[in-house]
Amino acid sequence: MEAANRGAKRADVSSIGLNISIPFEQKPNDYISPPLNFEFHYFFIRKLWFLYHAKALIVFPGGFGTMDELFETLTLVQTQKLSKHNIPILLYDKSFWQDLINFQKMVDYGLISPHDRDLFHYFSTPDEGLEYLKPHLENMINDFNRNV
Repeated sequence: MEAANRGAKRADVSSIGLNISIPFEQKPNDYISPPLNFEFHYFFIRKLWFLYHAKALIVFPGGFGTMDELFETLTLVQTQKLSKHNIPILLYDKSFWQDLINFQKMVDYGLISPHDRDLFHYFSTPDEGLEYLKPHLENMINDFNRNV
């Protein structure tokens, strides 16, 4: 989140921060616009607000919180419990993710379906991620314009 907030600050535009109150690790970054700095007590509510407004989920290497948000989103999309069941989920640094999580082994053990691997896309450069994301965002914009 800090990278997006930092970029917004450099561009002199406001940016939001959705933080969680926990005893360690988490604090609002210095680049969030103060009136848009929200702190949540419960993880569920924070994740709900993230996904409610999200047009895509881009996940960078991280710890338990990152895994929690990734797997909850994958589960909601897989079970079609998220109204945006076609939300792009991008995982940055393919070698990191493939070393950390063996999705093929999950398929082999029958824990997920082979097509569940299509719920996300690996990318390793910003250009590669943008190339993948652009058509999805254009479709969302076109769908929105048709419904207005």
